[in-house]
Amino acid sequence: MRIALWYNNRDIRLTEVPTPKPGPKEMLVKVMSCGICGSDVVEWYRLPRAPLVQGHELGAEVVEVGDDVTKYRPGDRVMIAPKVPCGTCHYCREDHHPVCPNVKVRLPGGYAEFILVPQELLESGTYRLPDGVSYDMSTFVEPLACVVRAQKLAGVKGGLTVLVMGCGMSGLLQVKLAKSQGCLVVASDVNPARLALAKQSGADVVVDATKDAANGAARDAARDAAQDATADLAARVITETGRKADVVILCTSALRAIDQAWRCVDQGGAVVFFAVPGPEKQLTIPLNEFWTQEIRVLTSYYCGPPDIVAALKLIATRTIEVEDLITHRLPLAEIARGFQLVLDARESVKVIIRPQE
Repeated sequence: MRIALWYNNRDIRLTEVPTPKPGPKEMLVKVMSCGICGSDVVEWYRLPRAPLVQGHELGAEVVEVGDDVTKYRPGDRVMIAPKVPCGTCHYCREDHHPVCPNVKVRLPGGYAEFILVPQELLESGTYRLPDGVSYDMSTFVEPLACVVRAQKLAGVKGGLTVLVMGCGMSGLLQVKLAKSQGCLVVASDVNPARLALAKQSGADVVVDATKDAANGAARDAARDAAQDATADLAARVITETGRKADVVILCTSALRAIDQAWRCVDQGGAVVFFAVPGPEKQLTIPLNEFWTQEIRVLTSYYCGPPDIVAALKLIATRTIEVEDLITHRLPLAEIARGFQLVLDARESVKVIIRPQE
């Protein structure tokens, strides 16, 4: 079978390896669709484990099951989580599934024709796809589950104003979910095409961050441009909604966007880091100001089993439409092109690899 072995974003090698045979409590699945996640192209995050087979947003068909497996059978359509928490430790009991210290098994990467599903993931991390949920749609389950968790941590609910900064695939899912919960949604980005998608996805207000930056630069010296752009965005949010945002969700790692986020969050609100800058970048949090305003700074990077169940239901019921975010469907042989599309970020939103084509 073929796998795509990732060394770095510019070196991805198609390799032939033997097709694995499932043991008594394992199963073999055929990968039908696997999305390229924004985290897949973050080299500082992935390089320590390279070379590796990436891909964790996948839909698959069961091909063969071990002798002791009764839960699934060949032909079943499934989505498989990248990992599963133990469910019994302190962190799991406190709904902090993403930081469970007892995760020992991870799903083999989905940029492959077949993958062997280990026992733990078969029993607790595999979900049948409802009728009407295609393999391509299933690639959104895990990323939407992460979005569900982020908004849950931030306390997003109807009537709040939510500012989503960065309108890539994750940002657009944030827009769609916040809107479905009855929020007033503002979206910002530097890409006009993505702003148009944000508007189509339900954003009440869209802000072109490039124009804000240009306006600031025209008025003041270059060293003050970022500060002025920050003021522009905050002013736009207030003008359009009546006040600052209750929740600001950062789906971009740009430092200027982070500076904007500090100025756009209202008293009693929250800033959520859904994307983060590289570890070499230094951030300054205006802690003294936030201290007197009860502003929370949160991080959210993964999901738990309840979030996956919720995301699968949102997609199955069409509460959240996802197919309109798919821009590219590529065979495994073109995975290098897929990575470049995601890195470039101008033409693509959701890039899906189909290993069987």
